[in-house]
Amino acid sequence: MKNCLVIFYCIFLLLLPFSCSSSEAEVVTVDVHAAKDLLQSGHRFLDVRTEEEFKKGHVENALNIPYMFFTPEGMEKNPKFMEQVLSDCNKEDRLVVGCQCGVRSAYATTDLLNADFKNVCNMGGGYIDWVKNGFAVKKHEHDHTEL
Repeated sequence: MKNCLVIFYCIFLLLLPFSCSSSEAEVVTVDVHAAKDLLQSGHRFLDVRTEEEFKKGHVENALNIPYMFFTPEGMEKNPKFMEQVLSDCNKEDRLVVGCQCGVRSAYATTDLLNADFKNVCNMGGGYIDWVKNGFAVKKHEHDHTEL
């Protein structure tokens, strides 16, 4: 079942239309090394993966606001994404946006730029590349409470 979900997710990402018209802001994508430097200089990390993905491990001090959710019908965009971001960030905040591999974060970055966020960039390669480079991550403790 998990393999089917992964295959479906990959197909979904390939079929999801990503069009950049001239009216949309251009997304700046940085690699994980540049993202790490930006975070060390004061940028905030916005992790747009699902809560389940985030709990398995994430960039330290990251803010998690899912851009998409897994549903029985497939992946669906979080209809409250922008509202949730605006409740934790302002449009002048310096943000590095990341996800698992860099696709969802590119969409989220586009939406943020189109909503007049001024200092937003996409982290190419996502959490996968962050981990591959041996950068610090935070993992949640498993809840060992018995029912």
